[in-house]
Amino acid sequence: QVQLVESGGGSVQAGGSLRLSCAASGLPFDDFTMGWFRQATGKEREGVSCISADGYGTYYSDSVKGRFTISRDNAKNTLYLQMNSLKPEDTGMYYCASSKLWSIEATAYSYWGQGTQVTVSS
Repeated sequence: QVQLVESGGGSVQAGGSLRLSCAASGLPFDDFTMGWFRQATGKEREGVSCISADGYGTYYSDSVKGRFTISRDNAKNTLYLQMNSLKPEDTGMYYCASSKLWSIEATAYSYWGQGTQVTVSS
């Protein structure tokens, strides 16, 4: 059974930092592209960042480029998202997901975690 479990969310003030983690089990982690998505209340789910199976390829949406850093530890089956210089518009539920494709489109991702809430106050 595949499980993706996010952690590390919380409430911070604008300009602060958080580090999200996603622990994976039940799948060959190093065979999958991993992605981070977020969804704010009343908005569509947005692809934030993804990383290739070997960790060498990364993608960031324009809204987070230069502030967020995605990484993975294949030995620990864990995905990370370091979020710096947080803004109120970064508020939302953050999800990790896995895909056999190199894509930031949510439809390409087959397994999803339950999410972790990030709230950034001004």
